[in-house]
Amino acid sequence: MNGLRVLAVDDEIPALEDLVYLLRDDPRIGEVFTARDGAAALRALDRAIADGRPIDAVFLDIRMRGLDGVVLGRLLSRFADPPRVVFVTAYEEHAVDAFEIKAEDYLLKPVRPERLAEAVRRVCVSSDLPESEAAGRTDPGTIPVELGGVTRFVAGSEVRYVEAQGDYARLHTAGGSHLVRISLATLEDRWSSAGFVRVHRSHLVALKHIDELHIDSGRCVVRIGETEIPVSRRHTRALRDLLVRRARRGRSG
Repeated sequence: MNGLRVLAVDDEIPALEDLVYLLRDDPRIGEVFTARDGAAALRALDRAIADGRPIDAVFLDIRMRGLDGVVLGRLLSRFADPPRVVFVTAYEEHAVDAFEIKAEDYLLKPVRPERLAEAVRRVCVSSDLPESEAAGRTDPGTIPVELGGVTRFVAGSEVRYVEAQGDYARLHTAGGSHLVRISLATLEDRWSSAGFVRVHRSHLVALKHIDELHIDSGRCVVRIGETEIPVSRRHTRALRDLLVRRARRGRSG
């Protein structure tokens, strides 16, 4: 790979220039294109596709004149081969939208070089690995949690298990729990490559946090800390086999 081809989109010239400077300073970036609004961004993407050299990633501001970043991000997700999206914004409140669009990252202005470098790393991993290899990824990223008007970012690696509560999901960590408006099915899809498995229609668990598995009179439960979580009959055998394989790999390593 000769480097990523990226598009930086921001309607404020100083912010756009700062972002372009940081992107061009990253050795993993090959070419940087710019656009001042959503419409110009779509034209640039179309030109790149027509030239047979599509854009790999779009670093996208959210609050812009005309077509805002969230709407543009949703449009990009419908492309036959969508570019990766990284939101770059001064506002925290759109983090949930970014998660639903499956953005690679969500950066807050002023952008720190180390955070941009991490976003570029995520784009590189997502772009270079075929789907079969991507399943080996172990970083579930972060998920935004809103509480009293404040947005916190909870690391997926800290989540021990997830419990469905209607249209919401409750994330359980060692330090407490967090209610987020997202379906269990969506989290299962996003986090399956990070070692999370569905064990019940209402529960998703992190394999690395399972302490014990009990099967008694046909009833199966897993214990995570002091909590016992039911395992449905149809998931029992697959979960048991998966835990055995992991244990064998651990001993052989």
